[in-house]
Amino acid sequence: MPLAHDARCPCLSAERYGACCGRYHAGLAGGPHAPTAEALMRSRYSAFAVGDAAYLLGTWHPTTRPPVLELDDDLTWRRLDILRAAGGPFDTDGVVEFVAHHRSSAGRGTLHEVSRFVREDGRWWYVDGDQLP
Repeated sequence: MPLAHDARCPCLSAERYGACCGRYHAGLAGGPHAPTAEALMRSRYSAFAVGDAAYLLGTWHPTTRPPVLELDDDLTWRRLDILRAAGGPFDTDGVVEFVAHHRSSAGRGTLHEVSRFVREDGRWWYVDGDQLP
């Protein structure tokens, strides 16, 4: 579902979508890229929230990226809590631990994950993650 540029960003950064994750979603083909592992994590969460599978695949490291990604239309992503983050603009690797809250026809749920990121040629990539209970 498209989101207006002046809407609240799904990552809950307190910025508007167009000034936050939306600029990374729109810039995937040559525009700005997320400058930190946390910014990439937030933009990926927002991509799940707005149903942007192309962005998710486009920011997934080529060595671990699946050939296709089908999003669950029954899930509505509601909130993102960043618990810890490492990986700044000059680092080569990063880790973000987060809890993402969602709703579906089955009820409420959470995804608690520690995600790994690498920065290559000035660009951050999602590598993989470990789900926690």
